[in-house]
Amino acid sequence: MSDATLPPPPDPGEKLPADAAEAVLAEAATAVDGLADPEAFAPLDHPRRLLLVHAHPDDETIGTGATMAKYAAQHALVTLVTCTLGEEGEVLVPELEHLAADREDGLGQHRIGELAAACEALGVRDHRFLGGPGRWRDSGMMDTPANARPDTFWQAPFDEAVRELVAVVREIRPQVVITYDDNGGYGHPDHIQAHRVATAAFDAAGDPSYEPGVGEPWQASKLYHTAFPKSVLQAGIDQLKASGETNFFGADSAEDLPIGTPDDQVTTEVDARDWLEAKTAAMRAHKTQIEVDGPFFALSNNIGQRAFGVEYFVLARGERGPGAGPQGREDDLFAGLD
Repeated sequence: MSDATLPPPPDPGEKLPADAAEAVLAEAATAVDGLADPEAFAPLDHPRRLLLVHAHPDDETIGTGATMAKYAAQHALVTLVTCTLGEEGEVLVPELEHLAADREDGLGQHRIGELAAACEALGVRDHRFLGGPGRWRDSGMMDTPANARPDTFWQAPFDEAVRELVAVVREIRPQVVITYDDNGGYGHPDHIQAHRVATAAFDAAGDPSYEPGVGEPWQASKLYHTAFPKSVLQAGIDQLKASGETNFFGADSAEDLPIGTPDDQVTTEVDARDWLEAKTAAMRAHKTQIEVDGPFFALSNNIGQRAFGVEYFVLARGERGPGAGPQGREDDLFAGLD
């Protein structure tokens, strides 16, 4: 992806045309034009191929940005599939508050540009929206009016969403697939749905009897879930306390939080600290969602978190590769495959 293929992000305060829905889809189509041009690369020219399935723009950067940048720099093919435009996100930039879902509903359009800029920072050339940009809408949180809309990803026909992702898997032929755990990390409907769709597509893509018209069968070797070890959460809490911050979900201990992965379940840690600068740049690209202040960043709930350059995963399917370090974790997503 070059500067020539990146869409210019909307100017601060830019207003949408009267027909907001059509404007979002038109902008989306322009934004992704050329980003995943099949003529621009041949997947099998890359010995290592990694597919990530994320729910909204910015999820890729927060949870896996350093890992994506590292493998992209090492000439692996890194393909990102984002399932929605993130239309229901909060807006941290005051002059862009008019884009919110309850006002002009133009945030999804704006976040397309943010995501394209983030991918550029991470060195990721191949990015797609599941089923095409705007196919399914951000579902919002459980039991909210947004979640009940029929056009949301949470309400999407499951078989249709799986078929769309199988087509990508069979085209890219990744050895490694990454998504969330069965709770979506923290219970967001779109994260849970991304987990379900990615898991089903991981299995179906290798089945010759499944949709034979959607590419040649391909079975990926490993399926990973993103993870945030409890010990890392605790270190973040301790650092925030030391800095004078007193509010971390109202908890003093990571064990009291509904998020985080027990350390003994973490199978893999990728040390990508050399690419932390790229991850930070990508976070800055998502300016409506993330505020970056040195090594800490605040999400839309203003909770401080450490932007670590070491990222963690749980191997959900496939053979575990050789371990490294004192905890015997894999240090490479492709461990045991090369």
